[in-house]
Amino acid sequence: MTRTPEPRTADLDSLPVREAVPELVAALDARGTAVLCAPPGTGKTTLVPLVLAGLVGPAGSGSAPGPRRRVVVAEPRRIAARAAARRMAWLLGEQVGASVGFTVRGERVVGPSTVIEVVTTGVLLQRLQRDQELSGTDLVILDECHERHLDADTVAAFLLDVRETLRPELRLLAASATTDAAGWARLLGDAPVVEAAGVSHPVETVWAPPVRPVRPPHGMRVDPAQLTHVASVVRRALAERSGDLLCFLPGVGEIARVAGQLGGVDAEVLQMHGRAPASVQDAALSPAPHRRVILSTAVAESSLTVPGVRIVVDSGLAREPRVDHARGLGALATVRASRAAGRQRAGRAGREAPGTVYRCWAEAEDGRLPAYPSPEIRIADLAQFALQAACWGDPDATGLALLDPPPAGAMAAAREVLLAVGAVSPAGRPTPRGLRMARLGLHPRLARALLDGSAALGPRRAAELVALLSEEPPREYGDDLAAAWRRALAGGDPYASRWRAEARRLERAAGERGPATGLENPARPAFEGTGAQRTSGVRGGAPVSGRGGVGESPAGPVPHDAAAGLVAALAFPERVARAKGQGAFLMASGTGAELGEGSGLRSAPWLAVAVADRPPHSASAGVRLAALIDEDTARTAAGHLFREGEEVHWEDGDLVARRVTRLGAIELTARPLRDPDRALVRAALIEGLRTEGLGLLRWTPDSRALRDRLGFLHRTLGPPWPDVADDGELLERADAWLEPELSRARRRGDLARIEAGQALNRLLPWATGEAARLDELAPERIEVPSGSRIRVDYGAEHGQPVLAVKLQELFGLAETPRVAGVPVLVHLLSPAGRPAAVTADLASFWQGGYRAVRAELRGRYPKHPWPEDPATAEPTRYTNARLKR
Repeated sequence: MTRTPEPRTADLDSLPVREAVPELVAALDARGTAVLCAPPGTGKTTLVPLVLAGLVGPAGSGSAPGPRRRVVVAEPRRIAARAAARRMAWLLGEQVGASVGFTVRGERVVGPSTVIEVVTTGVLLQRLQRDQELSGTDLVILDECHERHLDADTVAAFLLDVRETLRPELRLLAASATTDAAGWARLLGDAPVVEAAGVSHPVETVWAPPVRPVRPPHGMRVDPAQLTHVASVVRRALAERSGDLLCFLPGVGEIARVAGQLGGVDAEVLQMHGRAPASVQDAALSPAPHRRVILSTAVAESSLTVPGVRIVVDSGLAREPRVDHARGLGALATVRASRAAGRQRAGRAGREAPGTVYRCWAEAEDGRLPAYPSPEIRIADLAQFALQAACWGDPDATGLALLDPPPAGAMAAAREVLLAVGAVSPAGRPTPRGLRMARLGLHPRLARALLDGSAALGPRRAAELVALLSEEPPREYGDDLAAAWRRALAGGDPYASRWRAEARRLERAAGERGPATGLENPARPAFEGTGAQRTSGVRGGAPVSGRGGVGESPAGPVPHDAAAGLVAALAFPERVARAKGQGAFLMASGTGAELGEGSGLRSAPWLAVAVADRPPHSASAGVRLAALIDEDTARTAAGHLFREGEEVHWEDGDLVARRVTRLGAIELTARPLRDPDRALVRAALIEGLRTEGLGLLRWTPDSRALRDRLGFLHRTLGPPWPDVADDGELLERADAWLEPELSRARRRGDLARIEAGQALNRLLPWATGEAARLDELAPERIEVPSGSRIRVDYGAEHGQPVLAVKLQELFGLAETPRVAGVPVLVHLLSPAGRPAAVTADLASFWQGGYRAVRAELRGRYPKHPWPEDPATAEPTRYTNARLKR
């Protein structure tokens, strides 16, 4: 006789969220949407779905369950989805797959009686694309909304669209421990906000900064001294406190390094992260009779309860996605964790009893940390989001209800990627191929590699390689994709097990019938006319043999190296790279790439770079995973980047004209052009003038003087006198003054023959007649009382015209000369032509300053006249003896 499972009523009734459940049920009944804010450990992830599905009563063990509803709970992570389903099944006294099941990528445990299904947001997104009405589902719970993952934001937007247009009866609940309740309430149509109080156990904070300064995180790199410090704090905490210890670190690599430094501690050390085997995850989430140290990424921040934990050690670091749209490089970056994340992490220590958090930074730094983590939609690669939005019918995502709109630049970059892989039309609408890509659960780049790689290599091999690219292999696999493939095929480690499961899933997906399964379909608009058809790679879905052999050739299967290179190049065509020497490469995107010392790929002539990151302020990206390719494969995969044409530009001080073939920034061939296009030549010469300045023209002293005079008139009187001070401004008006000489020029030497002064004359205001007043307003020379005609310097740094003249030549001149109404700055010189005084007011100088200058100069130059009254003296440039003749 089969025994009916009994719910664990005492555990259900003890969950603090129970007090808020009646209000939550009433809110959903009245509005259909609600926001639930409940601290960690209250049961929001477990009890609330059970009540809303009608599996347990809303008011405790004595109350009758509500109506039976089909509930889907969306979790941001696989580990959280599995854990939530297992916990709910345990509370019901059942096995997973009965009333409660779960579906994550590559794993589905549900049965015919399943009422609650816990899924990842990625799975729910795929389900919505296949069935926009979400048939058979009565209520969707979006758990851990505060984490602001891109998939979760997208799912929320799609569900709101479904409620508005297709199924107004579909209920939505946004649930989180810490969230922007007001923002989510507005998004859900002014939904009621229900708050649940938790059982708050006190958590003591211990500030444990490093004794010596450590380098801040840089790209993916974490200072080893910081990790050593974290390990020492773990040892200290174990000695000072009792209970299990949970340590937060940014990534798998850091977890492994800290674990390696904890040898000999009197506790079991577990490594918990999204890539960890299910057995390890289960062990970390189950009570144990012995003491444990659990090293975890952010997966343990919120939705998971780790039993027995009384101590938290927080490294203060987190990982966030970053993307360099200009270079086509996306990666994770190590950043300082937000204050909100710090609160969540600390709360792990107080879930079951009072606890302690050790924070590995100074208290003074805490206030400078960001308040919340950055929403992924602001910082991540949006290609997959853009494809999902296009398939949903909103290519620009302008009609989607999102807390944060996608950045315009990131969306533009995403659309370029989608066009290149054939996922959307130029108008942004999804192609049949794009619709199929969206349902593969892959980034569009990897979806392209799977579909087109399958046509050349077969679904199995393509799926295996794409599985390697979708979850980067461990560092110990090396940087050679083909070698990593061989190791995964032979390996028995946890990564290899997950890889095989994902490869099987992708093989099934690639083998399904669907539109556009060959190279000829997607990239026909992109490859058309590029010359890619002339290469001996994979063409039109028909495998042929070429250098290095891509495709199934009559000689046998494609070698591992060539197959790996093809798939990597198909996924990341902008990252095909040609060698520059010494392990350095140039990618088609224009970014440099460098292999690490000891890499077996350093001698490769061409690479397909699969994983690379470019640290801030670095000119080149560091290659973490790549594959050997040949030029044919590069041209086949990146055919849309192929260009052939005339290139005329300024280089190394002169004009260079060539016919060039390029693959993006990579120059394939070049030969000199004998008769380049004249418009291109002219543009290149202007480029040279911008680069090196107008000094390339022929400037005589008179030419420079004319430019200075025109500049003075423009500063003083303004238009119609031209602005000639800035080379850039003059080059913007090249048509007005450098023609026809500029269009006749062919090289640097021709520029040197253009007489600049003659050209500048064309800018004078001839049409208004003002040009005739140039010598009146800004005379080249001024006649002084001695009869000398002295050149005026209009190019002085202070902007005031300068008249440098011997003092005796101005005897009898009472007022300062003026040009265009501006007094000149008079530089009074000695008989030897050396500066004696400077004045812009001659009248004042004669009355005061002259006496001091006279006293000094008459002793030095006794043969020259130094009258006591210069106003009545005869101006002269001669000595006393000469004057007496």
